[in-house]
Amino acid sequence: MTTFTQTILYTDSDGHAKFRDEAIALGEGTPATRLSAILPASGVQFRESPVGFRSQVHCTGAPQWVFILGGAMEIGLADGSSRVFTAGEHFYSADTLPAGATLDPAIHGHWSRQVGNAPLVTLFIKG
Repeated sequence: MTTFTQTILYTDSDGHAKFRDEAIALGEGTPATRLSAILPASGVQFRESPVGFRSQVHCTGAPQWVFILGGAMEIGLADGSSRVFTAGEHFYSADTLPAGATLDPAIHGHWSRQVGNAPLVTLFIKG
């Protein structure tokens, strides 16, 4: 069966943000147009971040898809690792603060920044 790779930014059981890849089955449609099952969404939001943008460490308020429409976005984790997503790439941001926790940047969350000479343009699809 054909699959679509979903990169997920998530909060692990130790409270740290991590990345993992999961397959989404493309088991519907026809051989020429393989489709996944319909996934839930509650809204869409666009954002443009200027050259030089960098966020503080934060957690995602609620899980959402993030599609990079223009420019490049780097996501950095507390363990020092990071990944860069460029135009046409995406990830599913489910790095939420554990229930009852207070944000500790040494453990929780991630930061994001615009990379390169072009503004960062993103599309958020709220879960």
